[in-house]
Amino acid sequence: MADLSIELVKAKEEIEAYARDYGLDFFQTIFEVLEFDELNQVAAYGGFPTRYPHWSFGMEYEQLAKGYEYGLSKIYEMVINTDPCYAYLMKSNPLVDQKLVMAHVYGHCDFFKNNAWFANTNRKMMDEMANHGTRIRRYVDRYGFDVVESFIDTCKSLETMIDPHGEFTTNQPELQRAPSLLENQNDNDDWGETRHTVSKLKSKDYMDSYINPPEFLEEQRQKAIKKQKESMKFPQQSTKDVMGFLIEYGSLNKWQRDILSIIREEAYYFLPQGQTKIMNEGWASYWHSTMMTQKILKDSEVIDYADHHSGTLFTSPGRLNPYKLGIELFRDIEERWNKGKFGAEYEDCLDLREKRQWDKKLGLGRKKIFEVRRVYNDLMFLDEFLTPEFCIDHKLFTFGYNPKSKNYEIFSREFHKIKQGLLHALTNMGRPIIVVEDANFENRSELLLKHTHEGVDLKIDWAKDTLKNIFEIWKRPVNLLTVFSGKEKIISFNGKDHREKAFQKETKSDT
Repeated sequence: MADLSIELVKAKEEIEAYARDYGLDFFQTIFEVLEFDELNQVAAYGGFPTRYPHWSFGMEYEQLAKGYEYGLSKIYEMVINTDPCYAYLMKSNPLVDQKLVMAHVYGHCDFFKNNAWFANTNRKMMDEMANHGTRIRRYVDRYGFDVVESFIDTCKSLETMIDPHGEFTTNQPELQRAPSLLENQNDNDDWGETRHTVSKLKSKDYMDSYINPPEFLEEQRQKAIKKQKESMKFPQQSTKDVMGFLIEYGSLNKWQRDILSIIREEAYYFLPQGQTKIMNEGWASYWHSTMMTQKILKDSEVIDYADHHSGTLFTSPGRLNPYKLGIELFRDIEERWNKGKFGAEYEDCLDLREKRQWDKKLGLGRKKIFEVRRVYNDLMFLDEFLTPEFCIDHKLFTFGYNPKSKNYEIFSREFHKIKQGLLHALTNMGRPIIVVEDANFENRSELLLKHTHEGVDLKIDWAKDTLKNIFEIWKRPVNLLTVFSGKEKIISFNGKDHREKAFQKETKSDT
């Protein structure tokens, strides 16, 4: 690690001043210069060199190092969402690349500070990560590296099972202690005989058999049983924060509970970055492009800048480049609001040539993109601002594998299918939505999880591995309700083997 050279200090001060003049607002930003192998090490740890030890970080480092060695990939920038923000520069990069990276970083820092989805993140995470590393290393010394690493493997397999909106939810499902009857009841309890007295309708004695026939009384008794069972359901509301639920109620030692809490905390810290990848990279690319072309570049640097900028935005066939999609959508929004291409009047216009030439000269574009940067995440961004004209101009389409031709082919250029495909990929960041449905499934303290099916079946082998890992925490059979090939089924793991069975409706009424 090296200090900035005089040349880089001067460039930093110049670019920071330009960024503030454009209206960007960011925390203090500290740049550090690293050799390529040092930068790969930091990147492997997600930008936090003091994180806990785990084999997955070493694997990530090997991948980054090989990519750099063979010329397949190169890290131009890395910036961390903290206060102050830390950003890393690669020492071997030429000056024009360093200036591009600095401008790009200030775009990211502005986004981190002002976007609503980062509002609740821990801005002191650099120190917190160091604390996490210290605690886990202490457990390694006490219980052994293999034991701790194996448990971290279990925890990391669950790190996507958090509530994507949990940081903003004030009305969380209660996480109180489960009723004691969940521990004491058995399948032989006679619910109807011992716990329910059905109230009869008022009637004269001689009319009682007509007003309160036996079938009516039995129906009321069954409703009372069902109502009591539903009131005993725990948790009473489904919860998406599976990790949080397991921390509260899993059969864990104190050190295991602490490690699971660490993995969960870090998962929530990184969550907004996954929710805003397109916007964040698009915003940073918009501002490095604007500042470089309008303020920073010297004549001798234009060709090198154009080469590296085009490489960043290049989109290979079959691949979505978040930098390209993000910057073009921000530019499109800016143009539309400058020209007034929004609102009822514009939407109601049916003349395509008139819409192409539409220009009310409102000049609201720059104000609008700052507003968008503040409020939206990727899913909302594309849902709100993706237009048929944008898809046509940027040649967007859906594609897939054709088993007959044994090739990937274009399936459709229809706007609604393109938009539907993008939104589906961005919903929960493309991950399956799993919720805790019942922690006393079938009255046996088994855990029932439910997969919210969105048209895509789970990978069964992955699901089975996940159930096995959850069993390590719950210590009781774990069940997953899902849909496979159009039919509801329950996949279970009891500690020894996996089982699958068709979902029965009467099972559902007992949960």
